[in-house]
Amino acid sequence: MGRGKIEIKRIENSANRQVTFSKRRNGIIKKARELSVLCEAHVSVVIFSSSGKMSEYCSPSTSLPKILERYQLNSGKKIWDAKHEHLSAEIDRIKKENDNMQIELRHLKGEDLNSLQPKELIPIEEALENGVRCVREKQNDVLRMLKKNERILEEDNKRLAYILHHHQLTRGEYEGHGTCI
Repeated sequence: MGRGKIEIKRIENSANRQVTFSKRRNGIIKKARELSVLCEAHVSVVIFSSSGKMSEYCSPSTSLPKILERYQLNSGKKIWDAKHEHLSAEIDRIKKENDNMQIELRHLKGEDLNSLQPKELIPIEEALENGVRCVREKQNDVLRMLKKNERILEEDNKRLAYILHHHQLTRGEYEGHGTCI
């Protein structure tokens, strides 16, 4: 005697829903694996739970990107939308920007300057002079701080020497006033 058909609708109890999801997910992945082995089919299954957790299966003889590429070729449908194309263009733009920054960095280091026109050397010279000025200012700040600390230490040293000297004098007075026989 077979099971009766159940109505397909959302399971309200979250614990029951999770158990059903796990069992059915495992069943679908098992069937995909069997189809791949028995029929040498290229199969890929991607499942997302309601919590966002991903489960997947892909035939050992292929990969998901290869299957998606074949799907796109056979169906004529474009998988990658305008957002992906925009991201790809943004990546290309950032790569070019990075290349330009690498060239600029080499120029600032004094490398590859022979290919530049005298006009192009002026901003590099200005940037280097500005950098030298900033380094000198920082060095002067550090030097001022060191001199200030040196003065403070010298004053502390003088104060401690005075205290030590005063302590020795006071001690000497007590030793001089010892008992006489």
